[in-house]
Amino acid sequence: MLNTTLPFPLWEGFTPAKIEQHSNSLTIHLSPTSHPRCQCGSISAEVHDTSIRTISDRNIMDYAVTLKVPVRRLRCPQCGILTEQITWLEPYSRQTTRLVRFVEKLLTKLPIKHISELVKLHWTTIKNIDKRRLAREVKEPDWSKVKRLVMDEFALFKGHRYATVIADADTHQVLWINEGRSRESIRPFFEKLGDHCKQIEAVAMDMNTAFDLEVQAHCPKAMVVYDLFHVVAKYGREVIDRVRVDCANQLKHDKPARRRVKRGRWVLLKNRNNLNDKQVGYLEELLAANKDLMVAYLMKEQLKELWYCRTEKESQRLWGVWWRQVMESGVQPLIQFAQKLKKYRSGITSSAVHALHTCRLEGMNNRIKVMKRMAYGYRDTDYFFLKIRSVFPGDPR
Repeated sequence: MLNTTLPFPLWEGFTPAKIEQHSNSLTIHLSPTSHPRCQCGSISAEVHDTSIRTISDRNIMDYAVTLKVPVRRLRCPQCGILTEQITWLEPYSRQTTRLVRFVEKLLTKLPIKHISELVKLHWTTIKNIDKRRLAREVKEPDWSKVKRLVMDEFALFKGHRYATVIADADTHQVLWINEGRSRESIRPFFEKLGDHCKQIEAVAMDMNTAFDLEVQAHCPKAMVVYDLFHVVAKYGREVIDRVRVDCANQLKHDKPARRRVKRGRWVLLKNRNNLNDKQVGYLEELLAANKDLMVAYLMKEQLKELWYCRTEKESQRLWGVWWRQVMESGVQPLIQFAQKLKKYRSGITSSAVHALHTCRLEGMNNRIKVMKRMAYGYRDTDYFFLKIRSVFPGDPR
């Protein structure tokens, strides 16, 4: 047993009655020194019962500190039977306010695992402290200023489980995030947006019919803008890759030429400006030797021009030109892709009015993936979503 006299009070209303020293920890038994106070602030002399609660506190030197606190329940004339008010302990908490604030400061600089080893608290306890901190600090957006949105999804777990992210297109603040990518999964966002749905001018997204229909149902003035990156990526998979494989199959008799075509996937998909001189020569060789590949490649470049038109009328005219050339090309994978793309035409030509894209959101998704990988995944998705919103609070307007 150690001397229980302290030079300054650490626990208001209580004093150490006994201190037990162990190898690397201290157990401090407290006793009350003042009349108990109800949660309503009134002083009550009538104690209903007393129970000993085990509380963790900040370390003293290198010793982990455990408190044995006699917590009293009071008979209050106004409130009935309630637990007494302790200024340095939140109701139902097993950690002192001092320790919680210390952990919250560490959470901005250190991983949970390291903090757990430092303060001798379980990983889940620190996670719950961080979750409460984030819930308190993550601010709700000013919905009256939200005019344009971007929407995208990312893989949450293996097995085709996704989450949808919705951000402000102008400030890049993550407004909402939820598991799933169906109409039902994003509907709560628009219900939360409420009457502010009427002020939404445009929403950028990939060619997700579920997103499109839900936006049309809730935002009558909003123009849907399909993202260039997603359309071109889909074109690469369904047209360039298919035509390349067909060309390679036609060259079975010429194995060197067939090998050149099969290995040319990336020079066909990459932007020409990003190719070096050797890759440009390789690309020109492939296109010169394969007519269908040449047509598919040129139609891809022409399709991209739709996103750079200055007016919607010009974009619609360019779409008509592109459509006619595709139909005359005779390249079946290209014709099939164009027929599927036709019903999304308005979302492509509207990019001339609202020059929106999801590139910034794609970058945010990449950072989210890094967060998930560094943490080896998150079992608590609500906690994960709060962390995402805290990382992307938005740029000042």
